[in-house]
This record gives sequence, C-alpha cells and structure tokens, in this order.
Amino acid sequence: MKKLFSIFLISLFAFVSAQDKDAQVTANRFFYELSFKPKKDSAKLEKVMSVLDIVKDRSVYRDYTMIAQDSIIKIQIEAMQKSGVFKDMSKSMKMPKFSEKIVKYYPDMKIQYIERIASGFSPMAIAYNETPKFDWKILNDKAKIGEYNTQKATTEFGGRKWTAWFTADLPFQDGPYKFSGLPGLIVKIEDEGKNYSWVLQGNKKIPNWEELSYGEKISNMSLKVTEMPREKFEKTFSDFKKDPFATARPMMTQEMMSKTIPGMDGTIGDMMKKQEKMYKDFFNANDNPIELIQPVSDKKKK
Repeated sequence: MKKLFSIFLISLFAFVSAQDKDAQVTANRFFYELSFKPKKDSAKLEKVMSVLDIVKDRSVYRDYTMIAQDSIIKIQIEAMQKSGVFKDMSKSMKMPKFSEKIVKYYPDMKIQYIERIASGFSPMAIAYNETPKFDWKILNDKAKIGEYNTQKATTEFGGRKWTAWFTADLPFQDGPYKFSGLPGLIVKIEDEGKNYSWVLQGNKKIPNWEELSYGEKISNMSLKVTEMPREKFEKTFSDFKKDPFATARPMMTQEMMSKTIPGMDGTIGDMMKKQEKMYKDFFNANDNPIELIQPVSDKKKK
C-alpha cells in the first residue's frame, strides 16, 4: 500500500522541481509574471508567476504555482497521515503551467535543465547541461519599467528574436528562464511575436532559504539528477509524455488495480487513468515551446 500511495504522490508533485536544503542561506527571490501563447495559432494569452531565486553560487528558475501552495500541501498531507485516509488533492490544488527547473551555476553560467518523470513507483529527475552564449546587442534606448531604470538589448535564441530591458540597479547578470549575460538583471524580455514575455513584478529576501519544499520532501524527491545529452533527454521526456505510467504499469497486477483506497472514488486502476489523463492534458496544453530549435551542437551529439 505504501508503494501505491507513492504513485499518487508522484502524480501530485511530478510537476515540481527537485530541491535540497541550503542551511542558513538567504536568497534574493525575483518574481516574474510570464505572459505566453500556449497555442501557436491562437492569440489567446495565459499568465503565470515564475520566480528566479539567486543565492551565492547559482540561481534557480521555476514556475511559482506549487511553491506558493506549500503550506496548503503541508496541512493536507499531515491530515492524511493522521487519519490514514487518502485524499485526492488534485481537486483543491492549482497545477503549474510549466514543469521545468533551470539552474544556472555561477560564474560560468552553465545551465542544468531539469524535468521529472516517473521511474516505476519513484520520481526521477533527468537533465541536460549547456552553456548558451547570448550574442547581446546593447542599444542606447532607455526606459523606466516599474521602479527600475532600464536599457534595451536584443539577441536571437532558440529560433526567436528577443528584446530585453535590463537594469544596472540590480547587480545580477541573470534573468528568467535561460537568459543571462547582460550587465544587470533582466527586468523585461519578450520575443518578437510576443509568444513569451517576462516582466519583473517584485522581489524579496528569503532567509533560511531551502530549495526543497514540503511537498517535495514528502514525495521523496532529492537533488540526484540523471544527466544525459540533450537529444537523449528530449527522447526520454517525449516517451514519458506519451505514456506517463509505462514503467509503473508492469508492476501493477490486476488484483492491485481493482483495489480501492479509503477516501478515493473508484479503484486504483480508475485513479491511474485519471492521473494519466491529468498528465496528458498538462503536456498537450502547450504546443508553442519557448525554444523552437535546438543549438546545432546539441543536434550533432549522439
């Protein structure tokens, strides 16, 4: 039963990035509102809050949705542990729009791009590494964005043309997603077609910062990451999106699939079908990736 319970924790938290504890570390957390077009042929925009946490040796970028609900997760999980009754938390939780976690390591800005997949009954982190070189063209144009005095810069990345506005008032050569390398923090960046647009909304200090949230701790996530060439990463993640329970299904007997868990509607098999649909709906919701093309060097790797 413990293994079965783990399956559903994976389903709940697989969209959240793996993290670990950094004792007595204070982070600078920057909040970016991301406006994006999830569908290529649609003008409809969606919005989500993302965060860039900057500590001494690295930065961590991710969707803020699950982190913001950490206290709710803690209360509900502790209630389940106390009662011994499983509760379908997907009914009360808001799911994120993006599942990736991006870590930039200072000072060379090597990037580790991480996604989570299921491996049998356990979550597994897979990643590829890269050190993108942004050919920024810094222009003379200046603008006031929020409280910051900013300057304009342009570059091309991932098959799109980007315009950024950075500020020297914040001495971090970093920004949302993979973007970095300007003499100051990126306050706003968007591509030419406005498919993706990040705008800095605010920042605060996070004392005793921990990358690992309560939800991730309870679902046994860790910082252990399986690194692979980008081409292999893309194939592995693509296979997972097509069949999220491919590695767990062979371990499930018909008897196990027909059992029920107190507090859950239907059988375990019914729950797995529901969770599989949740995964597929999540992945199919966006067919307009940030990066339209991979770097040539990545494509050549075998």
